[in-house]
Amino acid sequence: MNEDLIIQKIIKLEEDMKEVKETMATKMDIKELLDGQDKMIRILERVDQERVFTNSRMERFETQGSNGEERIMKLEKDVQAIKQHLQLA
Repeated sequence: MNEDLIIQKIIKLEEDMKEVKETMATKMDIKELLDGQDKMIRILERVDQERVFTNSRMERFETQGSNGEERIMKLEKDVQAIKQHLQLA
């Protein structure tokens, strides 16, 4: 009777070990996973850097845009003054 119990335990342990071997990740599996994550992190870092540069560029364009409008108004005023001086207006 004792031998039967030992045999059953051994069979159960062998089944459990087989399941563990089938479902466990190898060192190579983990390395591939980590390499993939490293690539994704590098891509995300580049995307974030590009976002920062784009935001900075947009701020410059917005600033130049408002300055540009002021310059256009000043130039139009100057053109009017020149036309009046030349009696073209």
